Amino acid sequence: MASLYDRFVLPRLLRCACSAPPMMKQRAKIVPQAHGRVLELGIGMGLNLAFYDPGKVSEVIGVDPAPELRAVARAAPRDPALNVRVDDGTAENLPFEAASFDCVVCTFTLCSVQAPARALAEARRVLKPDGRLFFCEHGLAPDAGVATWQRRIEPIWKRMAGGCHLTRPVTSAIAAAGFRISRQDSMYLPGTPRFAGWNEWGEAAPA
Repeated sequence: MASLYDRFVLPRLLRCACSAPPMMKQRAKIVPQAHGRVLELGIGMGLNLAFYDPGKVSEVIGVDPAPELRAVARAAPRDPALNVRVDDGTAENLPFEAASFDCVVCTFTLCSVQAPARALAEARRVLKPDGRLFFCEHGLAPDAGVATWQRRIEPIWKRMAGGCHLTRPVTSAIAAAGFRISRQDSMYLPGTPRFAGWNEWGEAAPA
């Protein structure tokens, strides 16, 4: 059972952090590229829904294990023409048939899943052979000094931020899960502490 902190405090903290302008700008770079039948891993509060193009997307199915966040996602702003379904589920055990999605969208999710390699394997399983994974994630910084601080801060950060990790690799983990990276960019997000601000985003396809 979720604690009072998880039920009432954490969603408010996540809303403030995840809807910050630098993060919303990153979402806007990735989400509009999705097309066809789309699966969103860790839909959270539905902050991506406003960026989907209903002219390109037939359906968005989002999964998240937190009932408090799913309730927020179902009421999140989006184009009224967008077909959206929000399901209970985890990225590591997706209740969908293989090769059943045109795109998978994963934004600021791999930091907090229990098993990122398993989540990526599941994303690859449910994608069609010509499908696309669109990702935007924060993770392990390339600068040794920043990475040192990430490792120092991570234990307390995880407890405060709903299991969010600071030191998980992003693009290399996606490639290791059997994806071919077709486009990738990275930077420190402006206006964000460097220990939490290293961001990698791009597009990948099943190898």
